[in-house]
Amino acid sequence: MPNDLFRVAVVGAGETGTPLLSKLLAAPFVELLGVADLDPEAPGMLLAGHRGVKTTTSFQELAGLGEQLDVLIDVTGVPAVRDSLRKAMQETGNHHTVIVHEMVVQLMLSLLNGERVTLKHDTHDY
Repeated sequence: MPNDLFRVAVVGAGETGTPLLSKLLAAPFVELLGVADLDPEAPGMLLAGHRGVKTTTSFQELAGLGEQLDVLIDVTGVPAVRDSLRKAMQETGNHHTVIVHEMVVQLMLSLLNGERVTLKHDTHDY
């Protein structure tokens, strides 16, 4: 990792992604490279935009960052997104980026909060 930073992007910027984004933005050891959500007005998209972080409505754009990206966090809860992210990594030969899915995020947020956190997802069809 250059400069000892985790280079991270997040897919999903609604009720689940926004608290995660707040924690990522506050961490001095994280460089947030981008945030994707179908809704450009989602709370996490607005938060990221106000903080100068690239936002996009295309999660494929974040997957296209390739080996510039250490961790790609998917909090959409949408199996099609998960499958598409895996496929993008395979097609580009990216063996560097780790894809973290919502169950791992739920565990981490629960540990940070000291109690089990319930994730909330919209029913967007990606």
